[in-house]
Amino acid sequence: MPARNILITGASGYLGGTIVAQLSTANLPSHGKIFALVRNDSQEEAVKNYGLMPLRFDPYDKAVVEENILLHQISVVYWLIEAAKSTAQSYFIEALSNLRQETGQTVHILHTSGAKLFSDFAGAPTDRLLLDSDLDLHATQKGQQGAHPVIQKVAVDANNEVIELAEAQGVRSYIFVPCIVYGKGRGFGNPISIQTVAIVKAAKAAKRVYRVDTDHPSWPVSHVDDTAALYIDILKKILAEENVDSGSNGYYLAASGSVAWDDLYDAFAQSLAKRGIVEDSQVTLADDAALEKMAKGLSCPKEFVRVQIGGK
Repeated sequence: MPARNILITGASGYLGGTIVAQLSTANLPSHGKIFALVRNDSQEEAVKNYGLMPLRFDPYDKAVVEENILLHQISVVYWLIEAAKSTAQSYFIEALSNLRQETGQTVHILHTSGAKLFSDFAGAPTDRLLLDSDLDLHATQKGQQGAHPVIQKVAVDANNEVIELAEAQGVRSYIFVPCIVYGKGRGFGNPISIQTVAIVKAAKAAKRVYRVDTDHPSWPVSHVDDTAALYIDILKKILAEENVDSGSNGYYLAASGSVAWDDLYDAFAQSLAKRGIVEDSQVTLADDAALEKMAKGLSCPKEFVRVQIGGK
């Protein structure tokens, strides 16, 4: 059986970059080449410095995806580019399935999703903890009916489609669900979490930090190094041919604790007030006028502000 070749997408991102940085000291089981998908010459040189081999191709071109998966004998794909759609992932799944038929290797795809898809926005139950060990989690998600069509009809469907397409084609799938990830990224690209930045953008536009929920909810949280370590732990099990949950049981809800949104708002308000970015450190409930201003800062509809900086 040939050694497993691996492809990491999103290597210049916050999570992908931290994974790439951790791989050099990860002590992985026996494997083949580790490729990183890149877009330009500078990224190509950067991933080489981490000991990875750069690949440059369009992940949204079905024929090109299949060509590269088969040419480079890639049997493990880590998808960290886009959570809201499954179009490109379907191309990789089909290509991996073809590789399996040609070589007899087990083939794997990990799709990076998001905790929003397990929140009240997406119609998930919030009266109990959702655990990745719940055997009915896939059925729960398939039955969700959320208030926000963008989340419900696009992103939630992406999770379900990856699982079902992979199962139909003999590909092992994993749904990785980051929460609020904090800490400085260790990669060559973006070092900053895209999540908590939204609080700052909204506050700058409104000249004040506002809360957007009345019931003081909390949200799961995990340091970027811990989050990346879980990605790598899954990879280690795949390479070692260990039994690792996949398909409808292959959810990985990456959280080491939780934080109250109100505590986040208070901390940001105090820090931004010291810098003179907001008018004062008081946090109040956003009214309609405040939501309009925050929406401009976040470049989204007013109804989508809470999706970015709140929820349960």
